[in-house]
Amino acid sequence: MTKSSSKKDKVLLKLKNVSKTYPSGKSDKHLFYALKDINLVIRQGEFVSITGASGSGKSTLMHIIGLLDNASQGQIILEHKNISGLKETRLAQLRNQKIGFVFQQFNLLPKTSSLENTILPLLYSDIVKKKHRQLGKQMLDKVGLSDKLPNTPAQLSGGEQQRVAIARALINQPSLILADEPTGNLDSKSGQGIMQLLKNLHREGNTIIFVTHDLDLAKQAKRTIVLKDGQIIN
Repeated sequence: MTKSSSKKDKVLLKLKNVSKTYPSGKSDKHLFYALKDINLVIRQGEFVSITGASGSGKSTLMHIIGLLDNASQGQIILEHKNISGLKETRLAQLRNQKIGFVFQQFNLLPKTSSLENTILPLLYSDIVKKKHRQLGKQMLDKVGLSDKLPNTPAQLSGGEQQRVAIARALINQPSLILADEPTGNLDSKSGQGIMQLLKNLHREGNTIIFVTHDLDLAKQAKRTIVLKDGQIIN
């Protein structure tokens, strides 16, 4: 087995019989299943899309994978460690260390430069402060924005703002990059540019999961997970 193939065989994330429920009606015995009995394995180096109609459970699944929400039942195993039931402080540490987030709305600080937005996650890391700006410049260069370091979000196009968000997601060298509708607020040309950037990052060895309602976009991933009524159907 080659070194590259063994890397792709390494299990990064596993969901075992994961469900997410909410009370439905007057009685707690009546439950609505946002997710039901999800079993999923993500291997290191994969490029995976999650798709389905509105209300299918895409965002709920993304939030659970990203440790932004807790499952009602089941186990979440990250890098061979069962993290189900961990306290919020520990989950926050794992999110910062292991997961890079890219959101549809970009979520950039409006009066802050591209460079400062990019290095924001480093404030909660163990990396010494004198290296922050150097790392930020490297990440912005990687996404093609080395000439936009001082620009605030208002001085950037939508596509450029999303590139800053991707640079921010990469800054801690996370184990997993999660992108929620990463092209949803972009025109088609800018959206294609973002998808190409994600493909390039995948080729470099990054593990990427993105959520989209667009089936054509979903098919650009190496593997597509289709949800319906809170369950994986394909």
